[in-house]
Amino acid sequence: MTYSPASPERLDRYARHIVLPEIGGAGQFALSQAHVCIVGLGGIGSPVLQYLAGAGVGQFTLIDDGDVEASNLQRQTIYAARDIGHGKAVSARRWLANFDAALEVTLHDERVTSVNAEALIGTAQLVIDGTDNFATRLAVSDACVTQRIPLLSAAIGRFQGQVAAFAGHLEDQPCYRCFVGDAFDAEDCDTCAEDGVLGAMVGWTGSFAAMQAIRILLQGHAAFGGPTNGGAKGAPWGQLHLMDGLAPSMRTMTLPKDPACRACGSLEG
Repeated sequence: MTYSPASPERLDRYARHIVLPEIGGAGQFALSQAHVCIVGLGGIGSPVLQYLAGAGVGQFTLIDDGDVEASNLQRQTIYAARDIGHGKAVSARRWLANFDAALEVTLHDERVTSVNAEALIGTAQLVIDGTDNFATRLAVSDACVTQRIPLLSAAIGRFQGQVAAFAGHLEDQPCYRCFVGDAFDAEDCDTCAEDGVLGAMVGWTGSFAAMQAIRILLQGHAAFGGPTNGGAKGAPWGQLHLMDGLAPSMRTMTLPKDPACRACGSLEG
């Protein structure tokens, strides 16, 4: 790291975390050492980056091959009018540098495919996918299984959001492909341009994903992450949270592992 997590200025910055018994100094130190990869820096990736940077996550890998458009500003909160026409990855790094220059960041402004996904996510501790098509989501998921990295997947449409945590590299846990199957290996998702989306709904989904990410990163380090022995009990794996902004409401369902899944079905824990 480029800074000491225990320096007075860092301790003051995260004082409201540290006084929480469920996080404490040990949890905050764990966040400072964490490496998170965010794939997709749009409506979901924006609040995820904001809240994880605010939480003190020390290292980020940011992946997005798109440019900022005027229509993005309704919901993609890290961008401003001056960013229109510039790459999202570069603009996101600029926001991060203005927010906290001590945090480490690696950029990839290329499209994720089944060929390059493993190399792009690298050695991250957690991957968060906020992309908008099944082909990319499945490429990211398959790479996470192979690299044995947990995946937090979030999606949004109109007034509905969903957030789910996957650990398909574990023997008894599903991956994202277990959830959606093989039929979606194509870029065939509905888009915000076609169906519309409420900006605040995207914020709710992204901020909830950030909270789940913190829970995962604190596994084995603080009470908020579950048992401090690092065991699987209390982990959010295989839990799909469905969020309805019209009701409003949230419900949770448990996803099973598919023994026939071609990505994780034959893996041993």
